[in-house]
Amino acid sequence: MIRFFSSWMNRYFSDPQVIILGFLLFLAAIMVYMMWNMLTPVFISIVIAYLLEGVVTRLEQLKMPRVPAAVMTFVLFMACFVISLISLLPLLSEQIGDLLQVLPSMIEKGENVLKDLPSRYPAFISEQQLREIADSLSGELTGLVKSKLTNLVRSVFSFSLASVRSIITVLVYSILVPLMIFFFLKDKQIILEWIISFLPEERGLASEVWHEVNSETGNYVRGKIWEILIIWGVTYVTFKLIGLDFTALLSLFVGLSVIVPYIGATVMFLPVALIAYFQWGWGSEFATTMIALAIIQALDGNLLVPLLLSGVVNLHPISIIVAILIFGGVWGIWGLFFAIPLATLVHALMKAMLTKYKGERYFGIA
Repeated sequence: MIRFFSSWMNRYFSDPQVIILGFLLFLAAIMVYMMWNMLTPVFISIVIAYLLEGVVTRLEQLKMPRVPAAVMTFVLFMACFVISLISLLPLLSEQIGDLLQVLPSMIEKGENVLKDLPSRYPAFISEQQLREIADSLSGELTGLVKSKLTNLVRSVFSFSLASVRSIITVLVYSILVPLMIFFFLKDKQIILEWIISFLPEERGLASEVWHEVNSETGNYVRGKIWEILIIWGVTYVTFKLIGLDFTALLSLFVGLSVIVPYIGATVMFLPVALIAYFQWGWGSEFATTMIALAIIQALDGNLLVPLLLSGVVNLHPISIIVAILIFGGVWGIWGLFFAIPLATLVHALMKAMLTKYKGERYFGIA
């Protein structure tokens, strides 16, 4: 066993390029993990600049110099962001307030439904069991709602030092993030050359992995953003035509649910079903809502994803789910969003290393 392990280590980790690449990845992971809170504005700026780079590149292909292309892209992005913020925030905040107001009545309606279960299904549940469950749920939900409302009121009307510091942080971020986005776009080549200057000359394997991951990740992130916007818009129009309450809020979360493949689409059926049931009960409108959501999810998985992400990610569904669980557990929502690019990085690293020593036969990975 020791001999086998020693032989395996000598085969794959005797190359200095492998050691260099492993060290760079380890260093990057440590920096992100330990300095995440401090460098959050930098990471946000890099992600947004990465998304906008496609527009700048397209303008450069039309013979526009880099700086004017970066300025035009940045101005268009900021205009769209401000317009979206002004138009969406009031609507979303209003619907969140309405949802908090009707939540007690929804809980009461749910309790009434539960009270009818013993008469409908006496073999499965008794009135005593139901009463214990209802009392427990009612107490927990009421306490949860009261605590959330209390915290919300305190956060809105409290002007403590912590609140002032949070407001100052938001203001500073609102200035720093746009500035960094602009400079990342304008001075991309200068920044990359500065980073490369710190790397060793023997970095062929790292360059190979970087080019593959950069191409696939860029296409994936841009395709995923378009998928979110399209699903959000289609869901909003569909729910609006059906007449479902809290359309803007539900459609936003349905759009964001595509960030988590397979899992997100399944999870979103529950809140949509609850809102539809409490609005209409078991009826044709409820069935129409659920069928419409199922059609949207089916079209997303079978039409939209192949069109937007065709050839971008070549990973088995099991690999994607494992990546979501691991990276989502480590980095939260950002880990969920970048789980597939990070899994692509691991895949590209394994592919480069194993191809180097075994040709094209590396554990059946395509």
